[in-house]
Amino acid sequence: MFDFLDVYPWLLPVIIFFGRVIDVSLGTLRIIFVSKGEKYKAPLIGFVEVFIWVVVISQILSRANDMVAYLSYAAGYATGNYVGILLENRIAYGIILCRIYTQKNGRDLVQSLNKLNIGATMTHGTGSTNEVDIIETVVDRKEMKTLERTLNDFDNNIFYVVEDVRTKQNGIFPKRRTVLTRWRTGK
Repeated sequence: MFDFLDVYPWLLPVIIFFGRVIDVSLGTLRIIFVSKGEKYKAPLIGFVEVFIWVVVISQILSRANDMVAYLSYAAGYATGNYVGILLENRIAYGIILCRIYTQKNGRDLVQSLNKLNIGATMTHGTGSTNEVDIIETVVDRKEMKTLERTLNDFDNNIFYVVEDVRTKQNGIFPKRRTVLTRWRTGK
């Protein structure tokens, strides 16, 4: 399969490096999909990930006998971690719960969020120094930047925490704008 490496042995470290970058990046995505319960996407990505790894490791074991190949393997692994994190941030897959604490009138914030088609629930609480309004909202991770801008425009001293959510049900959620749709409705 890699007979051309006998003629161009300098390509081996390049193939090893880029193979590891792709392999490790896919591993990062696979872990994300496993943690989100994506039982169809995770195994498919895992198959491709392991296939690439087996091809790369077989070339290392059969041809690589110099430090450059070993260093390209390690560098590919490190770069793959970095690229995987960038990909994860770029696709922003999943759902988050944002819990917001403000000393301003929380009803105004809830109305602002509703205008953005973001459902929110408000409760009143007592903080360590003052009364606060606590607003909770569940949004897609892709909407977090819009939410952050809205929160900072509303109150530049606002405090919020963000948590990952695995599933959601029975709320006021905007319709998803997806290119791919399922064949049937979910359970």
